[in-house]
Amino acid sequence: MPKVEVILTHPIIGLGAESDLVKVTAGYARNFLLPQRRAILPTEGNKKRLEALRKRRAEREAHELNTMTELAKSLGKMTLIIAVKTGDEGKLFGSITNGTIADELKKQFDVGLDKRKIHIEKSIKGLGEYEVEMRLHQEVRTNLKVVIKSSNPLPEPEAGPAPAGPVTEKRGKRAAAEAAAPAPAVDTKPERKGKGTKAEKA
Repeated sequence: MPKVEVILTHPIIGLGAESDLVKVTAGYARNFLLPQRRAILPTEGNKKRLEALRKRRAEREAHELNTMTELAKSLGKMTLIIAVKTGDEGKLFGSITNGTIADELKKQFDVGLDKRKIHIEKSIKGLGEYEVEMRLHQEVRTNLKVVIKSSNPLPEPEAGPAPAGPVTEKRGKRAAAEAAAPAPAVDTKPERKGKGTKAEKA
């Protein structure tokens, strides 16, 4: 299929940004880009618009950089807590994806972020704390702390009071033993009469 050159007037993912001169199929240009005013033909008259498009692009990119830089500072201080259902042994049903994190960011912090900017090196399939890389911009990256916890935690065994039976029995035996033991002998010997004083003898 023949291709034609067009100048983009708006950024298009996978194709380019405004002011870029790109080659596309003639049908794509005729049926979509040109009617939707997403692109213009590179005529002499339209080429004069390149300077205005380049200026608008520079302003947009500068704004995006500033916005993403500020967002990176905020995300670096956040802790995203995601509660998920788990099995009997605390295992997740499935895994946590970048789409899950994007949805929770919007729900919990009202942060709208393209899930493609969230980079998960390995699938998150367990409970715990994770550092997730956020590729917000070509020049801006940060990490988001994500805590995965169970929404149905296993009940911890309660430490009940010590059984009273053996203790009571032991105390009973001890009391019985003490009762059966003979009482300590009391010295009942009569006082030994001394020789007396000289006054008594007198």
